[in-house]
Amino acid sequence: MGATCGAIGAYVVLRRLAFIGDALSHAVFPGVVLAYVAGWPIFAGAMAAGAITSTAIAIVSRGQRIREDTAIGIFFAGAFALGIVLISTQSGYQRDLSAFLVGDLLAVAWSDIAFSAIVGASVIGALVALRRELLVVSFDRTYAQALGYPVFVLELLLLLLLTATIVVSLAAVGIILVLAMLVTPAATARLLVDRFTPMMILGSVLGAAFGIVGWYVSYHLAWSPGGSIVLTATIGFLLAFVFSPSHGLLAHRLTRHPQHGAERPAVDQPAGHRHGEGEGPVVASLGRRHPPGR
Repeated sequence: MGATCGAIGAYVVLRRLAFIGDALSHAVFPGVVLAYVAGWPIFAGAMAAGAITSTAIAIVSRGQRIREDTAIGIFFAGAFALGIVLISTQSGYQRDLSAFLVGDLLAVAWSDIAFSAIVGASVIGALVALRRELLVVSFDRTYAQALGYPVFVLELLLLLLLTATIVVSLAAVGIILVLAMLVTPAATARLLVDRFTPMMILGSVLGAAFGIVGWYVSYHLAWSPGGSIVLTATIGFLLAFVFSPSHGLLAHRLTRHPQHGAERPAVDQPAGHRHGEGEGPVVASLGRRHPPGR
């Protein structure tokens, strides 16, 4: 789960899709409720609801009148409201379904782990196979259209891959906290590397590491597993934000305010403009070329 979230999270951070990640994580809720009530697999219901919402967002935002963020807000609120209405009609299921809001890692079965591994490997495989196409679409849709790429299909595919990642993460961190695992490992990797491919790889590694460390913390301190994993990821991000060698807060402060113990100033003054310190190089050169009286 952590590795998959970290890998696809690189696209979420790159394309500023944090809002749509939050929207999709809530949009799967009515599918969860319907599947639970009907006795169907929870993952199937969640995936169906997420796929419908992703397709609706992609179709509506394809035109010029409705922007993508507006479409996301409409379908995000509508889908989550549908889930609330459905769960209000099933009072006996409210307590059981609350686990999907915050996650329950200790209750995950081996079959769920195997399913998550298969889905995660498929998502990462698709990201690797379509890396060039997805990157071009993410950076410049017009250029991608000029190259003949099916922009709409690629954008819809990315949304469906994001939906699948959210669905397999529900059992571990829940609907509310899954956004953190999509964004935080990738954002941490962005502070540590400059190129996209290393960012995706490092984000995947960090996502898995945050998941393992967070689980051990929750086990020894008797904390909520989902909350512990997200807190671990947040602490990792804060450490990278402060101590990153190239983009950290301390690195920026040292670059802007170097130590003042050197004899020469940090920024050399323009030659020929050092008033009060004798003739500078330009003034002396002019004096040699044009001696007084000529």
